[in-house]
Amino acid sequence: MCQIFTSADPALYASRARSIRLHGAATSLRLENVYWRTLEEIGRRDGLSVPQLVARLHDELDEAGVLGDRANFTSFLRVTCTRYLQLQLQGLIPQETEVPIRVLDARAVLAGERGYGEQARRSRGSGAPLERRL
Repeated sequence: MCQIFTSADPALYASRARSIRLHGAATSLRLENVYWRTLEEIGRRDGLSVPQLVARLHDELDEAGVLGDRANFTSFLRVTCTRYLQLQLQGLIPQETEVPIRVLDARAVLAGERGYGEQARRSRGSGAPLERRL
C-alpha cells in the first residue's frame, strides 16, 4: 500500500520558496512543488498567475477577518489545493480546466460538499469497505 505514496517523484514533495508581492510588500512563501502546481492550475482556470491568485486569496481572507500569520496563510494555501482536488473528485468542481472557478456557484459547491460529508459519515456506519465509501 505505502509504495503508492513512497515511490512518488521526490520533486513533488521538494519545497520551494517563491517571493510574492501582496499590496506592494514582498513576502516569501514556501510550499512543496505539488502545491505550486495545483495553484498554477487553479489560477490558470481564471486567467490568473500564481501571484495574482495568492493575492486574491489573501485579500478575501483579510476581508473576511480570518487572516492569520504568514505560517497560517501557507497552511491555508495547502488546504486550498487539497480541497480543490477533493471537490473535483466529488464532482463539485468540474475536472475540465477550461471551466473557470469564478463561474461556479459557490453556495451550491459548499452545499454539495456538506452533503458529501454527511453521506460519508452515514456510510461509515454501514460496514461498507472504505473503497466503496469514497
